[in-house]
Amino acid sequence: MLQTISLLVENKPGALMRVTGVLTARGYNIESLTVARTLDPGLSRMTIVVDVDPNLRNQVIKQINRLVNVLQAVDLTDAPAVARELVLVRIRAPREARTAILKEAEIFGARVVDSSLEGFALEATGEPEKLDEFINVMRAYGEIDVTRSGLVAVLLEPRRLRLSPPVPAGEEARNHLVGKGAADG
Repeated sequence: MLQTISLLVENKPGALMRVTGVLTARGYNIESLTVARTLDPGLSRMTIVVDVDPNLRNQVIKQINRLVNVLQAVDLTDAPAVARELVLVRIRAPREARTAILKEAEIFGARVVDSSLEGFALEATGEPEKLDEFINVMRAYGEIDVTRSGLVAVLLEPRRLRLSPPVPAGEEARNHLVGKGAADG
């Protein structure tokens, strides 16, 4: 079963390697991985989708939370969260199919980011299942190339973020989280 994990990590060399190392060492396949720094340049947010036995989901979170540089790991699989992915589709299509392609793209909320005599580059965002449908529809019109960003997700339940008021800012926030994480481990 696919598990979606959101991590807050220190933005330091080796943090990504440690997280992926724990997962791959246990034989879990990473289906999707996105990483970007947060508003605080010293912190990064990771969203990982991993194929895990449902009975081992809590164990995976505990193992990740023990890692150096990991301030917090949260299972978003069944939590109230918003999850989105971005897909870029380059489609080579005959001129007579272009109007239909643009209509289909509009239905899926996609936009044209480039066009040429050979075809289009389209961008769409949404839930992975919606994007799968979009890709399948575009396949019917011609040869396509697809690039997906991987899933990004945000928890909608603030109380689960382990930040209790007052919430410190900047370096103080990082120290607060590191101290709290060390006390929990």
